[in-house]
Amino acid sequence: MEDRIAAYITRTREKALEQARAVDRQIRNGEKISPLAGIPVAVKDNICTDGILTTAASRMLAGFVPPYSATVVKRLEAAGATLPGKTNLDEFAMGSSTENSAFFTTRNPWDTGRVPGGSSGGSAAAVACGEAVCALGSDTGGSIRLPASFCGVIGFKPTYGAVSRYGLIAFASSLDQIGPFSRDVTDCALLLNAICGHDPLDSTSARFDVPDFTRFLVNDIRGMKIGVPEEYMAEGINSGVREVVVKAIALLESLGASVEYTNLPHTEYALSTYYLIAPAEASSNLARYDGVRYGFRAAKTSDVMDMFMKTRSQGFGAEVKRRIMLGTYALSAGYYDAYYLKALKVRTLIKEDFDRAFEKYDLLVSPVSPTTAFRCGEKTGDPLEMYLSDICTISLNLAGIPGMSIPCGFVEGMPVGLQLMGKHFDEGTLLRAAYTFEQNSDYHRAFPVL
Repeated sequence: MEDRIAAYITRTREKALEQARAVDRQIRNGEKISPLAGIPVAVKDNICTDGILTTAASRMLAGFVPPYSATVVKRLEAAGATLPGKTNLDEFAMGSSTENSAFFTTRNPWDTGRVPGGSSGGSAAAVACGEAVCALGSDTGGSIRLPASFCGVIGFKPTYGAVSRYGLIAFASSLDQIGPFSRDVTDCALLLNAICGHDPLDSTSARFDVPDFTRFLVNDIRGMKIGVPEEYMAEGINSGVREVVVKAIALLESLGASVEYTNLPHTEYALSTYYLIAPAEASSNLARYDGVRYGFRAAKTSDVMDMFMKTRSQGFGAEVKRRIMLGTYALSAGYYDAYYLKALKVRTLIKEDFDRAFEKYDLLVSPVSPTTAFRCGEKTGDPLEMYLSDICTISLNLAGIPGMSIPCGFVEGMPVGLQLMGKHFDEGTLLRAAYTFEQNSDYHRAFPVL
């Protein structure tokens, strides 16, 4: 199966078996074990793993073996989970299709001629086709929710600060967030139990009371108030996708929720705001890859400046270089106020739109993507067309709120995801709504035939 899907950059069979044997010993000794003990959880290859190759799907880090593990990996290991391998992604998590990987393109298990979404395409594909029970990904502008939608699995982006980013290779630090993939909502809740919580190693990690997320697995949404932002259902959404999402919203209403359409007026500025802030932060974060400290270094260079330029030119792929240049331009003298500073102000307006909406609604719902998974190569020649794949997801990262993709139907045999959006640190409401939807539908039980 892996030879057709190509979900993994690195497979760690022996490590997984060693971890599984440790769980077997615990069981034989009558020890109490975690619900995740022995469960294979794949990890996106931009999350550091001690002693295991971590590349961010870039030539720049092709031989990098971290001397430490990310906090989320340590927490999963403490819960007894096993690591089957490191999954493929768009280079440095920059992309919406996993076609920007420096190594190979991951395929969608529902149709291997189509993309799995990005940037966490390897993690979503691995869970969708059964090569892992669960997985971790990262989400900067939709990179968990989009591939979850395209591959027909659960994908959860927690509130910014709810999960430690320590050990996550940075793309845009004010937007990046680690979260889980799973085949059902129960497994998603168990993973959130394991990875959420304050971490002193991450200065942006929030101090909050972490609940037992399985308490929210209740088949009841009677009285829940749901808003549907009209901007997310407007022109540009594929008619088939809109029809499936409207049907899913009707199911939620039939289960006792009250539903009404609402507005998030600054949504139209979200894409341009994101593509100023994210590249600006990427420009800063990726400055560390210079051929001196670690990673790739170009050969046959005449002096240190030549080495810097050739290393970065040869080590980074086209999309990463495009975003570094965009970000550097936005931060440059004479343009900082006109572009980056203005984008930060609009980001605040977008957050305030959500704040006002959540004064009235318990959660918001929308499509995850304007389309189902597109064909490999279909959008690689048009970066703007590719960026538009994230039009429904990026606002949540700008606002820092939690978001979730759940399978809600199919268009011409390809999965469609319903996006649930919640208040800061109100992951529980999303889980309750998702669990209720799941218990009253069969979409999550569908499995691709390979």
